[in-house]
Amino acid sequence: MATVGEILKEERLIKGLQLRDIEKQTRVREKYLRAIEENNWNFFSSKIYIIGILKNYSRILGLDSKRILAFFRRDYERKEEVKFKKRVSSSYLTPQSRKLLRLAIVGGVLLFLLYFVYQLKLYFSPPTLTITSPKTSTFTTESKVTVAGSTHKEATLKIVGQRIYLDENGRFTYDFPLQEGENMLVFELIGANGRKATIEKVFIKNSPK
Repeated sequence: MATVGEILKEERLIKGLQLRDIEKQTRVREKYLRAIEENNWNFFSSKIYIIGILKNYSRILGLDSKRILAFFRRDYERKEEVKFKKRVSSSYLTPQSRKLLRLAIVGGVLLFLLYFVYQLKLYFSPPTLTITSPKTSTFTTESKVTVAGSTHKEATLKIVGQRIYLDENGRFTYDFPLQEGENMLVFELIGANGRKATIEKVFIKNSPK
């Protein structure tokens, strides 16, 4: 019965492909592909790498990877244990793959640094406040206005000196009585980091004509 390497090589030749063609598609060096076709398992550092190459190689050739892996287990995993290389060689990867790996590592480090800087900025910044209602600041007939908004859920909020309790999402509502003319509403915020912020909002009530 044919070995797994013989099956792959035969199918490659039927499709008229060279090993360098397979290398371009799998990003695996030609010498490792040749070792697969020659069933030279001692050439690899681990069975994991062999299985990975077998899956990619069989996929490129349009073969059933499960069937190929079954041949591999039949021929080698049930026999005496293969003595693999002790460490992974960087030559396993093609130059393009090594470049992609380096870019991935650098990208990961940059993302971590950006996230770290963002968290530092949040920690050292004072809390912010968003007023969602009312949409207008000018009124005529209303005797009061219901102010709704949100802030950081860990923040402490006072409106005109009165402690306002936030819900679990940091939202709040406050009924503010209006008098004719300008009505100043003062929001005092203290963040979990101890930073403070004061925000003023003016509502105007005009006399009805």
